[in-house]
Amino acid sequence: MKLIIIASFIILLHALFLTSDAASKNSDRQNAVYKIEQGFVDANGVMIYYEEFGKGKPLMIVHGGPGASHDYFLPYLLPLARENRLIFIDERGSGQSQKLEDVSKYTVENMVEDVEAVRKALKLGKISLLGHSYGGVLAQAYALKYQKNLSHLILCSTFPSTSQMNDVFKKMEEKMAPSLLDRIKKMEKDGLFGHGMPYEKNRYTNEYMIAAWGEGYFPYLYQNHPDPNYDPVANGNMAWDLYREMWGSDGEFIIDGNLKSVEYVDKLHTIHVPTLITCGDHDECDPSLSKEMHEKIEGSKLIIFPESGHMTFVDQPDMFIKAVNDFLH
Repeated sequence: MKLIIIASFIILLHALFLTSDAASKNSDRQNAVYKIEQGFVDANGVMIYYEEFGKGKPLMIVHGGPGASHDYFLPYLLPLARENRLIFIDERGSGQSQKLEDVSKYTVENMVEDVEAVRKALKLGKISLLGHSYGGVLAQAYALKYQKNLSHLILCSTFPSTSQMNDVFKKMEEKMAPSLLDRIKKMEKDGLFGHGMPYEKNRYTNEYMIAAWGEGYFPYLYQNHPDPNYDPVANGNMAWDLYREMWGSDGEFIIDGNLKSVEYVDKLHTIHVPTLITCGDHDECDPSLSKEMHEKIEGSKLIIFPESGHMTFVDQPDMFIKAVNDFLH
């Protein structure tokens, strides 16, 4: 009888050990696996695409362009998922989000309402909001209207004033080689759209994309880690209808679309949420713009990444991830 009891006890211990080991392995798996939730939010009658993954408090990330998509953040921002619940969206008319027949509805103000609709639909509560390039403009506009819904604001390589950004572009042109500037100006004078095959007529010509985004912009995009896969023509795979409405149709070195309404400098002092401002020391959005935002937003933190262009998270990935995590946590 005693032997039977001992044997039963050993079997019970073994079963408990196996259960404990299985639970431990399952816990390890849960800690190591990051599942992506994908979907659409019907935001004010516009279907907005989102991807969500990560662990922690919500950090929504809005992209640049305007007219790009969230894809260019990946894989560079993936490490943020270890400490943050990341929510990427494609802005209206961009990426996988709904395109609109009425292009006049592509405005910063409408996109602010889309961000708010996503926040509500996903029941995120207070969010941290990170915006890069044009996304930083959108993040500023959101903060100016809905800062009660923000815990943190992160403005990356962006501008608070279109008129000031146009001044930066003028200085950029002044530094170009005369032969490059002559080519760019000639193409702009001849008109940038309506050339080539029917499928080419509603975008820049390949020649202009190479001159503007390849030769003109490239030194302001990358410094420390130039992307070997960067292709100025492939960069033209974006929402052109939206881009022309917001940026304008007269070239890369002047914003004369509806983004002309972006003049936030005199309003920035009303932002009181914790704010991090970052840029590269060779940024397309000149560091002087970030310094001004830092001066206007009381208590904000400014980081200028060394040997870095507009794509700071590509040029200095470890520095960028650490800066964001340190600020948020």
